Amino acid sequence: MSDVAGNTRKQRLATWSWALWDWAEQPYPTIIQTFIFATYITSELFGNPDANTSMLSIGTMLAAIVVGVTAPVFGRRSDDAGKRKFWLLLNSGILIAIMAASYFVMPSPSFLVFGVALYAVGSVVQETAFINYYAMLKQVTTKKNMGKVSGFAWGLGYVGGILLLLVSLLFFVLPDQPLFGTKIDKENIRILFLFSAIWMFIFTIPLALFVPEVPAKANQVKESILQSYKSLFVQLGRMRRHSPDALKFLIASAVYRDGLAGVFTYGAILGSVAFGFSTTQVIFYGIGANIVAGIGAALGGWLDDRLGTKRTIVISLTGLMASGLAVFVFADLGKITYWVFGLLLCLFVGPAQASSRTFVARFTPDGREGEIFGIYQTTGKITSFLSPTFWLIATGLAGALGVAHTAIFGILGLMVVLGAGLILLLRVHPNPFLND
Repeated sequence: MSDVAGNTRKQRLATWSWALWDWAEQPYPTIIQTFIFATYITSELFGNPDANTSMLSIGTMLAAIVVGVTAPVFGRRSDDAGKRKFWLLLNSGILIAIMAASYFVMPSPSFLVFGVALYAVGSVVQETAFINYYAMLKQVTTKKNMGKVSGFAWGLGYVGGILLLLVSLLFFVLPDQPLFGTKIDKENIRILFLFSAIWMFIFTIPLALFVPEVPAKANQVKESILQSYKSLFVQLGRMRRHSPDALKFLIASAVYRDGLAGVFTYGAILGSVAFGFSTTQVIFYGIGANIVAGIGAALGGWLDDRLGTKRTIVISLTGLMASGLAVFVFADLGKITYWVFGLLLCLFVGPAQASSRTFVARFTPDGREGEIFGIYQTTGKITSFLSPTFWLIATGLAGALGVAHTAIFGILGLMVVLGAGLILLLRVHPNPFLND
């Protein structure tokens, strides 16, 4: 009886420690990708903001190509070797180093390329880390609570984002004398990137200690990288023949997840460029966005286990599109539009993301999680040109028509991507079966 109780405690500790990594990793999407670093390097401190945004889009596309080429092989090889946790921790360490290095991006046009390069490399490392993190979901859950745990973890990440932004605002941005550093050369902003690195290091420790490593496959045959790619294409061929709905979902999710990534990449930029938010207002907005998104992720996890994963994603994408279009239609009303409909948009982001990884985990056979989530990441990156491309097309057309402020039109490009993904998702069976 005591062994059973001990195993239950170990399982719960592993589940909590796994979920806490969403909290640990949160500085990268919150501080680096969205609200502070991205708006910092696209600001007028580095030259023309529109040109800086285009440069960031190029960096994002190049990063996506790298992930698309490497992700499935990383996942497959970590499955075979029993090194999921090892690779997750290694990628976490690299991501920590990149955030620390961001401190040295000085507010000058000459540092723009360095800043974009760090952003792009960080994106590659983060996406690679997600392969093994997502693959661990089945290790720490059951079929009955998988949706709830996934949604809870995503919500926990948003709560971490709220705390990060509050600390940023109260101790670094607003005070005349920041807690550390000065406001000369934006040191009060840059030191946040060091703070982010320390945060991730501390909160990754529980995962390192309490989440077990997946065992290596018995009698595994070592593959060269070339052989891994050949095996991958064989698996994709089998999936197309025997599990077409699983492949359909990977394609559909690749499209709409790129739309979600676009919402993150351009969300804060849209607030600052299109609606004139100051740095302080962007951070306040980020706090509100994370509160709403955290609530949405938690509700989405609850709905996932009750209404079904596919249905939860469809509801979320529909809500995203309606909210995004409202941002565009009512843009003339000014900042209040982005406060209302932008935050409403955030309500649906978390459920779409959390339920997407749950959907994959549900149909993936034991022992192939890393490989399938590698394909999941790859398909997402193969289409990752969509959001930046449609953003540029929409803003370019607006500029050609003589519109003075083109950034608001970019959201229409993102809605096109989300709409295409939703249409493809509707063709997927709610319970796809992955048959070898």
